[in-house]
Amino acid sequence: MAREIAVFQNAEGVSASLGERGKVAVYRRAGGSWDVGREKEFSIGTVKGIRELRLGMSDMLQFLAGCKIFVARSAAGVPYFELEKAGCSVWEIAGRPEEFLDQVWENEESERSTPPEATFAIPVPAEISPGNYYISIKEIQEKNADISSKQVLQQFVRHGCYSSLVVVCSHVPPWMEAETTANGLTFETERLGRSEFMVRIARGPEGRR
Repeated sequence: MAREIAVFQNAEGVSASLGERGKVAVYRRAGGSWDVGREKEFSIGTVKGIRELRLGMSDMLQFLAGCKIFVARSAAGVPYFELEKAGCSVWEIAGRPEEFLDQVWENEESERSTPPEATFAIPVPAEISPGNYYISIKEIQEKNADISSKQVLQQFVRHGCYSSLVVVCSHVPPWMEAETTANGLTFETERLGRSEFMVRIARGPEGRR
């Protein structure tokens, strides 16, 4: 496996949000140091419309050319979804590449070498009225921090037979907004308190699938 990490960075060489103007620099480790192997400017934050945004992300993925580790200061919505769909591991880190590239690579290596843990039952949303579901990821993770929101909800959001889904969480997961956008669902958030949010996902007028 090539030791490559892609970083979306601004003109000052600091990691940037995917909504900003910047460039993707693909760093390759050789001889004990990280050097830029290739770089290209992208400004997907100025793109209008989902179709154009996806085309821009397609160009970016083609430029990555198999590099599966991607770092940005922040990533959300369609860009995050397209990177994840392409099998990229996305890290949200602020700073200069020389400050975090080694740590990102070590974390990736650790995840690859960690044996899978014993299986456990994944909680599912509860139907509180016909077609309307509720789940508290916050409560679930307070009991078991190893369970992620994606494990619990991704397949349900994609394929579940529901009209609406209410999720209580300590933060709004970026993948969730990306998933709803990609599947044409409505997505609303409301702050309930400190470190507590309510997310409501709903299908369109046609109702449940």
